[in-house]
Amino acid sequence: MSLDQIAAAFDRRDYNLAARLLKEFLKESPQNPWGHIYKARLYEVSEHFENATAIYQQLLKSVTHPKIVSHARQGLQRIEARLQVKRQQAIAAAKSDPQNTEPGLLILEAIAPEIRAQAAKALAQIMNLDVYTARLHLPNRGWKIYRLGAIGEMNLYTEQLRAGNIPAFSVTEVDLQQVSVFEVQYFEDYAPQAIVVCQNQQGQLGSLSFDWSEVSQRVEGQLPILENVTDVILGREVKRRSKAETLDYLQVYDLHLPKRRCILRMCDWRYQFDQGIEFGAMGDATIELDQAMNRQHWNSLKNFLNEQLLKQPLWADFSSFGETAIEFPMLLERLPAHVQEYDHALWSSAFHLYSSLAFNRNAHR
Repeated sequence: MSLDQIAAAFDRRDYNLAARLLKEFLKESPQNPWGHIYKARLYEVSEHFENATAIYQQLLKSVTHPKIVSHARQGLQRIEARLQVKRQQAIAAAKSDPQNTEPGLLILEAIAPEIRAQAAKALAQIMNLDVYTARLHLPNRGWKIYRLGAIGEMNLYTEQLRAGNIPAFSVTEVDLQQVSVFEVQYFEDYAPQAIVVCQNQQGQLGSLSFDWSEVSQRVEGQLPILENVTDVILGREVKRRSKAETLDYLQVYDLHLPKRRCILRMCDWRYQFDQGIEFGAMGDATIELDQAMNRQHWNSLKNFLNEQLLKQPLWADFSSFGETAIEFPMLLERLPAHVQEYDHALWSSAFHLYSSLAFNRNAHR
């Protein structure tokens, strides 16, 4: 069986005959690299691109013959071009569906160091990037807002990324805005049910009771308390440079109650430690808590919550997420803040976004 006969069958696009001839050829000459070139091409025409890619890559590693190397490289280029066309067609189809046009977010999750190189290659292929740039886009820790756009497109990218072993999820802005937030003023009781006095989004005060088993997860964050300061630089001329300096942090802690589609939010500056259950010795309740005492009581409150909810997941990597989220001010301005008496709206919206993403993440996996 000759290679010319196999080549002729390919030229006529008689792939059934080519497959039969190739099977006989490889039985007689299993190590012949030309036979493997044609085997990869058969995989190509049947759109088994993964198998074809594996053969081409193996030939590039093991063969130095210039024509074999050239054919293998051309094969990989053809496959990449075909895959790119398929991705664009799938994106166009997703965008054409009116149900898929709502604004959405695509979130990348942290990549383990041992799979980072492979993940960068997958991201580069999916997003049509070079591998070095793709590697820079992968988060080392926490979550990262990677792209905004129509939810149909974001969902499609999510499927492709997960297929490439890159953890990701997508969610609509509407889903993020449909979670109710109640600000907890204090815990009135904790057994057999927890009872909190809280304030709704319209500022109305009331009480809410819940079983601890209703809490699916917890979210913790620190919001920077910023102050603009001016540096004076002395040189040939005096220059003034304004910048924001972090003076302290506002502590925030959320409890998620998914069946009620609500979040219970606690802030250290707003929680009324002189009411309800005592967390540590209060001393004279008529004296306003100073910062150090407030932090002690806040830590006692957190310890109490952690004891009650030891088995529930805790999302506590807001700092790394917030640094990237703050680069999307137009998105944050469209989202509510739900943190009272805090002057830096973008940071409070960034935390609410982080908590709302956690709330919706499992529902969209």
